[in-house]
Amino acid sequence: MCVRNECVLCLLIRPAPRTQSPSAMTRTSFFEVSLKVKVLDADTKEPLCLLDKVEPCSTVADIKSLFHKSYPHWYPARQALKLDPKEKSLRDDEILQNLPVGTSATMYFRDLGPQLGWTMVFVAECIGPLLAYLLFYFRVPYIYSHRYAFTSSPHPVVPLACACHTFHYMKRLIETVFVHRFAHGTMPLRTIVRNCAYYWGFSAWLAYYINHPLYTPPSFGELQVNYAFIMFVVCELGNFSIHVTLRADGSRSRRFPVPTKNPFTWLFFFVSCPNYTYEVGAWVSFSIMTQCLPVALYTLLGFVQMSIWAKGKHRAYSREFKDYPSLRVAIIPLIL
Repeated sequence: MCVRNECVLCLLIRPAPRTQSPSAMTRTSFFEVSLKVKVLDADTKEPLCLLDKVEPCSTVADIKSLFHKSYPHWYPARQALKLDPKEKSLRDDEILQNLPVGTSATMYFRDLGPQLGWTMVFVAECIGPLLAYLLFYFRVPYIYSHRYAFTSSPHPVVPLACACHTFHYMKRLIETVFVHRFAHGTMPLRTIVRNCAYYWGFSAWLAYYINHPLYTPPSFGELQVNYAFIMFVVCELGNFSIHVTLRADGSRSRRFPVPTKNPFTWLFFFVSCPNYTYEVGAWVSFSIMTQCLPVALYTLLGFVQMSIWAKGKHRAYSREFKDYPSLRVAIIPLIL
């Protein structure tokens, strides 16, 4: 046997040695960078929690969830986190790596107090005025003089006003449950108590005078009442149409609301918040219908507040959308 030939044969049939691919030769190890987040009390500056190995892509909402595990009674909706105690609170959708922090971040916590979801907020704000008005309308004893208890008013505008007021708040309750889309936002319980006191108190005040035994009907009689009633119905239908349109827009991609085939939505050509325009119009018509000073005062205060909300929404639309219609104003066409 020729050993030499056998060696040559072995060399011929032996597989070639494996060579590393370029990717394997240039392979580099990547290390995931994690952050440390220290949470301090915004008032006392005392440390509350140290969150270790936080992902850079985590949001403020994620930080709140991690903090909630250490303090279960402070659920995320109660938490306000800031980078500085004097600055405004961070939004839940802000990403940690986009904030001005390094490998470690210090956040300041403030308790917002007990919270309530927006659906329950609207229900609480609407059901009180609805029930309060009906108590006065049906002349519950001890509200007026005993001889007027459970008696009906002789003026036709009184039951009509009750029907309009009841319809308004029933509509708002139905919209709250079936039409409005609420984010996961909440409202502090103390704010809800204040808002309910405002809405409930005003409704009881105006109901007291409209249903009072000595109530004086409008100066121009049925003509004034009928025209005001027509205006009220138009504004209520318009308000409902706008809410339905806003719900439909909210289910699609982010864009500003535009008019549809519904004529009530054509007010979008002129104002950014026609729902507030129709709301104010409804209360103006109710003031004319009842010719009651407390109703007029309630309408004025509501107009001031809704104007503030409308201006804020108008500015937000103008900043976010470069093609936002320049003809639009906040709440009153061509004026405000």
